[in-house]
Amino acid sequence: MVQNLTPKSVDIKDTEVWFQDEARVGQRGTVTRIWANKGTRPRVIRQQQFNAAYLFGAVCPANGKAAGIVMPKANTEGMQYHLEVISESVSPGKHNTICVGHHYT
Repeated sequence: MVQNLTPKSVDIKDTEVWFQDEARVGQRGTVTRIWANKGTRPRVIRQQQFNAAYLFGAVCPANGKAAGIVMPKANTEGMQYHLEVISESVSPGKHNTICVGHHYT
């Protein structure tokens, strides 16, 4: 699979394969409950605010390397910074192939 993704000019032995994913961590409840008399449906105001952090991580199992960051938002700037952190972890003289969506079947 990696051979199909790597340019022909790059030797596969000079390539590190990394697996990347991101996740949101923080509570955002969707259920609001309140005590009420049976058969009634009282209106309830639900808190909409929440705090969260976004984890960006990548691993290279063949070399035992990992790179990760924690960001306040998941956006283009956060992903770009994450890619820069991964690039700093790649061995000198090696190329990098990042597999995303590897956990889908």
